[in-house]
Amino acid sequence: MIIYKNSLKYFNTFGIDVTALEIIKIENINELYYIWKKNHLKSVPYIILGGGSNVLFLDNFKGIVILNRLKGININEHKNYWNLHVCSGENWHQLVKYTIKKGIFGLENLALIPGCVGSAPIQNISAYGVSLKKFCKYVDVINLLNKKIIRLSNIKCNFQYRSSIFKHSYRNNYVIIALGMTIPKKWKPNLNYKDLNYLNFNTVTPYEIFNHICKIRKNKIPNPKIYGNVGSFFKNPLVSNKLGTQLLKNFPNIPYIMKNNAFKFSAAWLIDQCNLKGYIKGGAMIYSKHSLIIINKFKATSNDILYIAMKIYYCVGNKFGIWLEPEVRIIGSLGEINPSSIFSHNYFK
Repeated sequence: MIIYKNSLKYFNTFGIDVTALEIIKIENINELYYIWKKNHLKSVPYIILGGGSNVLFLDNFKGIVILNRLKGININEHKNYWNLHVCSGENWHQLVKYTIKKGIFGLENLALIPGCVGSAPIQNISAYGVSLKKFCKYVDVINLLNKKIIRLSNIKCNFQYRSSIFKHSYRNNYVIIALGMTIPKKWKPNLNYKDLNYLNFNTVTPYEIFNHICKIRKNKIPNPKIYGNVGSFFKNPLVSNKLGTQLLKNFPNIPYIMKNNAFKFSAAWLIDQCNLKGYIKGGAMIYSKHSLIIINKFKATSNDILYIAMKIYYCVGNKFGIWLEPEVRIIGSLGEINPSSIFSHNYFK
């Protein structure tokens, strides 16, 4: 175990300068359980962080921050597929690079997604037409209350858009320790996403897709070391057939796709129609290249960022009748806060 000074500034990609009671890096399950049990007996709150790329700290945290650094990648080759067992503290993008170098193709569309492997199933990460659900075989979790390790199959993970069982019944007192994936050896490029349409399906290679997606993401998303951010702050909304049909009548140019008999709209487009791109509050700003991204432009406080998020929520809601849902985890002084308790239809008037 390594215990750091209590500033969290360099452990969250927003770069919010808040503190924790203690910040402890763990490298094996015994360390994880020991730290949790020691503080659980004292009723000290805790949170698990990987890369800190999807959190907004509102206040100093009055508990323990455990940095997950469980490492290890095991690969088993079969006739028609590869089986991967990856510990949850591995960096996701480095894993994608590693598999491509090994000649294991399929994850290239998920390149340059920030964070650690343990966060991937929680969010069911997806990008450019591919989601983790496609490859996930199982997720291993530890129940901290009895130290038992449980293996959940793909179906039991209940993967949905930006969601899974790990946001619900396996949220408290469970920690993801490993991810199992099955990747077919027979590779087919996935070029369904609009930014990839110009690539030639018959000649494109996994390396070209990987490099192209890295270039797109670097152009759209600022480097958090320069401008702190968590990527997209809000999810793309799924709305009912009735509301979606009405919105198409009122806004014929609104981009959408149909998913499970619901309309999935572009949150960025909705925000752009509210003329909010470039909006500034204190040291925070809506990024000029992508309106779903709020950046820490200059020593922003969490209140600056939250104010802008609320501004987006209110403007889009009142213009379109769509109340956006945050992707980011919001952490208060005692732990994670349900966004619905902050984002209220009547809050920002």
